[in-house]
Amino acid sequence: MATSTVPGGPAASTHARGLLLALTGVLLVSFDALLVRLAVAPHWDIVFWRGWLIGLTLGVWMLFSGQRLRLPPGAGHRALLAITVLMLAGNTVLFVLSVSFTAAANTVVILAASPFFAALFSRVFLGEAIRLRTWVAIVVSIAGVIVVFGGGLGGGHALGDFFALTLAVCMGAQLTILRRFPTVPRLPLIAISGAVAGLMALPFAAPLELSAQSYVVVGVMGIVQMPLAMVLMAVATRYLPAPEVSLCLLLETVLAPIWVWWVLREAVPPLTAVGGTLILLTLAVHAWLALREEKTP
Repeated sequence: MATSTVPGGPAASTHARGLLLALTGVLLVSFDALLVRLAVAPHWDIVFWRGWLIGLTLGVWMLFSGQRLRLPPGAGHRALLAITVLMLAGNTVLFVLSVSFTAAANTVVILAASPFFAALFSRVFLGEAIRLRTWVAIVVSIAGVIVVFGGGLGGGHALGDFFALTLAVCMGAQLTILRRFPTVPRLPLIAISGAVAGLMALPFAAPLELSAQSYVVVGVMGIVQMPLAMVLMAVATRYLPAPEVSLCLLLETVLAPIWVWWVLREAVPPLTAVGGTLILLTLAVHAWLALREEKTP
């Protein structure tokens, strides 16, 4: 008789369901850079509407799904989660700024190195051992980021690349904090961070002066694309091991530059292609080895 990992279905169908959820979520996220470009609006206006709409949409979702924010005891723990919310809000700001000041390919390629920053922070702050394969992957990925960053220096994209690198570091830090508190629901934190990002943008934005196209695009981003992608990937972790979900995330790094090139004819800088290939291959091999290890009894 087939075993089942969740009530109501065999293991194979459960795995297929998780894979479908994860891939659909990542497919939606891969349009993010293209939508920022298509908004044709000042970056602070995009941050304002994107942040508030994500916060409101996820807030409504939580109202109907019954999810609530459950904070751990202790002022120190709550302070760490408050810092996480600020970093999540900063992520929204940094992503939009990065895509506004550099090639979309540069942003997603540099961002792909964030899991390895998380591994470094976990070693330093949580005392978690880092396997040899992860150390090798960290070194190779940082080399890939340096290659991409070097291309930005020559092509006038250094500021956008810097925003992307800062974003990758922040994501690594927030992943480390969230790993410290595995039982804290993620969606409430993301919803609150959306509102915080909107507040950050308020002094610099003129949100009521956009074109009709801009309102449509930011509406798609904040009401449909990002909230749905976040929910799908969160649900996928119930059915798939973490390394396999991480492997699915590689799809964004490949697809995002393709969508931007296809629609806007924005070419991928040569050094970004070199560094991106290096990072992608490293991530793929690392995730595949981790998945094999997890499946080994």
